[in-house]
Parts: sequence; C-alpha cells; structure tokens
Amino acid sequence: MNNMSGIEFDALREADFFLDARYKSGSAGNAGDDPIHKLLGVANMGGFRSRLTSDRSGYAFIAIYSDNSDPDWPDHIDLVNGLLTYYGDNKKPGRQLENTRAGGNRILSTVFELAHGGREAKMRVPPFFVFTKGEQGRDVTFRGIAVPGANSVSQTEDLVAVWKIKDGQRFQNYRAIFTVLDVAHIRREWTDDLMNLMPLSSNCPDAWRLWVETGHYTPLKASESRQYRTKQEQLPYNNQEANLLHIVFDYFHSSPYLFEQFAGEIVKLMDRNVISVDNTQPSRDGGRDGIGQYRIGVEGEGIHIDFAFEAKCYNEGNSVGVRELSRLISRLRHRQFGVLVTTSYVAQQAYQEIREDQHPIIVIAGRDIVQLLMSNGLGNQHDLTNWLRAAFPINQ
Repeated sequence: MNNMSGIEFDALREADFFLDARYKSGSAGNAGDDPIHKLLGVANMGGFRSRLTSDRSGYAFIAIYSDNSDPDWPDHIDLVNGLLTYYGDNKKPGRQLENTRAGGNRILSTVFELAHGGREAKMRVPPFFVFTKGEQGRDVTFRGIAVPGANSVSQTEDLVAVWKIKDGQRFQNYRAIFTVLDVAHIRREWTDDLMNLMPLSSNCPDAWRLWVETGHYTPLKASESRQYRTKQEQLPYNNQEANLLHIVFDYFHSSPYLFEQFAGEIVKLMDRNVISVDNTQPSRDGGRDGIGQYRIGVEGEGIHIDFAFEAKCYNEGNSVGVRELSRLISRLRHRQFGVLVTTSYVAQQAYQEIREDQHPIIVIAGRDIVQLLMSNGLGNQHDLTNWLRAAFPINQ
C-alpha cells in the first residue's frame, strides 16, 4: 500500500488518510468504483457526503468532493494559506437556499453555527474530509481535513449566501470558508471513534483537538519554493478558462484604453483593500496606465499606500518582457508598488528579474484574470459578455 503511487481500490476499507495521496477507483465501470464511498462508507456521488454517528444523533464526519469543473461555483484550495473556499449545493434556480436534495447547505448552516460556539458546540462539529478529482477515471486525491472558519475571516463572513442569476431567475447559494488543518496523516481508527462519539480519542489529530479545545486554527501553510511562475502556470489550465480569456482579449484588443479601465476593475477584484483606481489620460499616462490607493489597517485607523498599474492586452502567444516591466518599475516612487495586468503572461527572464531584484510588482496574468472573474460570478461566456458590454461599452 504505497501512498506515493496511489492506494489500490481493494485496500481502501483499511487505508489511512495521507495528505495529497491518490486513492484509486475500481474497475467495474459503474458508481460502485467510487473510492470515497469505500474509504468512508458515505454515498458514492455528490459534493456533500455525510455519515451519521452510531446513535444517529449527529454527523460523525463529512466528505466533500470537488472536480473543479463548475465555472459558476469555483471551489478553490489556497495551498499557501491553508484555506478552502467551497460552494454549497443550491446551484440552480427552483429551490430555497437550504432546501436541496442532498441537504448540503443545511449541513453548512448547522456546522458553522456550531463552530461559532464554545467547546461543547465545537465537539459536535464533524471533521470535513476534503477530496478533489484525480488524474484518472474516478480516482480522487485527499487534500486534507478541514474545519469551518478561519483565523483571517470574521464569523460574519465565513459562511455567506451569494446571489446568482441563471435563465433569468435569481437564487442563492452558500460560499463557505474552511481552514485545512496542518495534519499530514490521519489514522483509520479515528473514523471509528467519530462514529462512536469519541472525537477527542487518542487517535484524534492534534490540530483538531486544539481547535475544539481553544478555537485556535492551525492551517496547513506551504511556502512557494519558486517565486516566479512558468508560462503554463500563468495561462488557462483548460478549454473553459481559455474561452473566457479569449472573450476578454477579443473584446478589448482594438480598444487599449478601454482595457486599461477593465484592468483597473480587475485590480479591485484582486483585493478589497484597493480603495481607488484612477486611469491616466491616454496621451499623458507618464509611463503607467493608472494609479490607485491601497488601505492597510482597520477602518478609521489606517494608512493609504499609492500604487501604479499597467495593462497589456496581448494574445497568449505574445509575452510581457523586460522592456514593458522596466517601464513600470522606473515609474515607481518611494514606498509604492506596481501591478501588471495582462491577458498573456510574463516571460521567464522578466519574471525572474523582478523577483530576484525584489521589485514590488504584482503580476495578474491571463489565468489570474479568469480566476478573479469566475470567483465573482462571471464564470460563463454569456454572463461575462453581457457584463463587458454593460460595464465597458465600446462606443462610450
């Protein structure tokens, strides 16, 4: 049973849980091949898969699964900060927020309320076993054990209902923030203990016990060994993302100043602490396409830092090189930072130089644009096109 190459389907009932390990599916060619079902005894389909305690008084544990294929509801694991953004299961009009077939949104509402309580309430919160789609067939990858909420997110923001429009109908779904705990290995015996209402047994992971006892989160954080991204990491990962980026490029490629306005909106979507972005005049931009202010501190007691940004509407075969970045760098004043927004990517030499020379430049490349649009409800071609036409009319 080698968790590096993958854990075989026949061994899953006795298998432990290893971070980022691959759990292989069966070969029968039906839903019974699902590895999560065999691992945890939960349903073999769906994003939310719960299992009750032996006395059926509550949830023992919950498996959540994402194939990362839904552009309207883009689940995301932030590996650097150990955070999981996961969307509920009310993804189409026609039902109330918590009246879903699998009951996923009702589960979210219940466990987040418990998570905001004291020790006794937290004792009743089930651990969430997080899985994502594997590379072959029905294989899955175990991404860790998660707990509702996070140190960096207030209790009024860790579970929020967001509005969506589909086929002309408005409806709501939950967006939940979880912390992926710093746990690399979970013993199989803990799932039995959870079933038998012994969540804090000797098999309990230390990080889970600490959260229950004190409310303190210990996220699994991973620093990036390389400080610059490759071309492939900056461009869309799949056809769906590529189609969205093509829509943006096709819309703006003949209107560079309009793209600068769009880039300013993208900078705002990047971070809510960006409080203003102003585009410079087309003929007098002074070597930058816009300037803005970023707020640091609490409301009523903070400071504003100026930044400059530059926008490049390039096709994906045309990279941003040293010359373009030098232009932005040369315009930065003391205590300023810069933001580059491009529908393409930054060439390796230019990216290495800004990182190795420690220039305060943030790169928002093609895939970043798509991810920001998707996370703000613009993940399908129809919605994105309508938004572009309304927000950035060509004949303005």
